[in-house]
Amino acid sequence: MFRGNNPAKVDDKGRLKIPSGFKALLDAANVTQLYITSADGKSAQIWPLQEWEKRERVLMAHSAMNDAVENFLNLTSYYGQQVEIDSQARVVLPQKLRDKARLNAEVVVLGKVAYLEVQNEKEFEARVAGYEMTPDDRRAVAELISKVS
Repeated sequence: MFRGNNPAKVDDKGRLKIPSGFKALLDAANVTQLYITSADGKSAQIWPLQEWEKRERVLMAHSAMNDAVENFLNLTSYYGQQVEIDSQARVVLPQKLRDKARLNAEVVVLGKVAYLEVQNEKEFEARVAGYEMTPDDRRAVAELISKVS
């Protein structure tokens, strides 16, 4: 499971070095193939390919007549690219996604349990500075956790 935040940089060639803590998790699971995509063009999601394929199987079971699934697949395909981690633990972020999400220098790499999310650092910090968990947010999360406990 991916957790936490690691600041990173995207170099001039669009390469992101996977932070060492996250890379160790990928290595432990023998993951070398990733799917990098986005559902909104505001951030990059980096999925271990096997995890992304699980999601695809679920979506395929519902995609025939579901416009929301079709829209999701269109967006994630448009921004998406299957990549391999190179020998220096780097991946190339897709150009369209780099441009749209402004992933061109300082970024944050956030662990989101099953995948990593990459966002422009300044834009992310501006959003987080204006956000607080509301009582409704807390109740919703507590309800989800209590269902599992």
